[in-house]
Amino acid sequence: MKSFFRSLVVSILTAEARLLLRRHKPTIVAITGSVGKTSTKDAIYVAIKDSVRARKSQKSFNSEIGVPLTILGLPTGWDNPLRWVWNVVDGAFTVLFTRTYPNVLVLETGVDTPGDMEQLVSWLKPDVVVLTRLPDVPVHVEQFSSPTAVIEEKMKLVHGMHAEGTLIYNHDDEIIKNQLPEVRQKSLGYGRYLPTEFKVEKDTLQYKDDVPSGLSFSVVHGDEKSDITLAGVVGTQHALGCAAALAVAQVLGIKTTDAAKGLQTLSAPPGRLRIIAGIKGSVLIDDTYNSSPIALEHALETLSEIKYAKRRIAVLGDMLELGKYSSDEHRRLGKRVGETCDVLLTLGVRARGFAEGALSNGLNDKTVFQYENVARAGRELQAMLQPGDVVLVKASQSIRAERVIQEVMAEPERAEQLLARQDRDWRATI
Repeated sequence: MKSFFRSLVVSILTAEARLLLRRHKPTIVAITGSVGKTSTKDAIYVAIKDSVRARKSQKSFNSEIGVPLTILGLPTGWDNPLRWVWNVVDGAFTVLFTRTYPNVLVLETGVDTPGDMEQLVSWLKPDVVVLTRLPDVPVHVEQFSSPTAVIEEKMKLVHGMHAEGTLIYNHDDEIIKNQLPEVRQKSLGYGRYLPTEFKVEKDTLQYKDDVPSGLSFSVVHGDEKSDITLAGVVGTQHALGCAAALAVAQVLGIKTTDAAKGLQTLSAPPGRLRIIAGIKGSVLIDDTYNSSPIALEHALETLSEIKYAKRRIAVLGDMLELGKYSSDEHRRLGKRVGETCDVLLTLGVRARGFAEGALSNGLNDKTVFQYENVARAGRELQAMLQPGDVVLVKASQSIRAERVIQEVMAEPERAEQLLARQDRDWRATI
């Protein structure tokens, strides 16, 4: 019955969203990939919102129900049937009576199972598609026959674009570039390491009193150079998201100077490599929103680049939905931990592979701690911390590793403002 009700609600909301798009005909910018979708979506929105009337996906609303909700401007109903009934009624009212509507929709799209993207593009035809990364072992791969099948599913969004649409893609990603010969539409690249249309240069961590405070970089496009500083974050992926945003702005006819000015106000979503002050003079790198092999690899690289760290501590939880690749990927990333970190705490059964890999690559067994209980890990981390420690915390969503951050952040009273999954409905699932 619950499954039938959900299917019915999805069908009705999708029909309402289709009618609303037919009425108002907004320009649709759709983002997909296996990492960095939400950060890129937020960057695009702040780059264009002062020049055009725009709406973006709420948080990470990228599913078969999240996309229609964004189009209709409705919140999630969580597990409350009455909320969903009200959403259906409110959606019908919006379709029939709304007079004003955004000129541009910035939509995050994702896939969990085979057919997800195919179903979406059966009714959603983007004008611009932004493709972030297509890694060798993507998240959700356990639901597919192979990593290639995940790539093919995500590429259906690109192939579903309008004939006059534009693909904006990560030019550093070889897997994406291998897909380009099949793309008929115009394409624009962005990246950090190879020459391309929108290139990130001089990305540098900023420090205040020997503590990381943000990221500065330039995005070069032809003869134009945009200098951007983002406060409170680390990680090159934030710079890449801004480069993609400037490319989208150009496609929409927005001046690069105006888009770059908007990007100066960008605040990264909670749980995406955000800098948070920790207790005892420590620094926390909060990357707790989710985890996958490529995202963790980037996070560990970022941790290794932070200067003035007395110790580099990694608190890593299970990477879920990797299927048969899970054991090998946990051990492989564990070896990377052994190269970059001084202390490792693991959360969950699969994360024991991190410990195995780290120990096999030289990390002292006296500095490796394994936990099943996240709350206990947070409490014991409190006792371990010393002034000058830099702590990376990262895990898949259901591990709820943000609870570790809350245990050791200097201002726990700001948890609702700073951390992921602080809605009442999320907290009720603990």
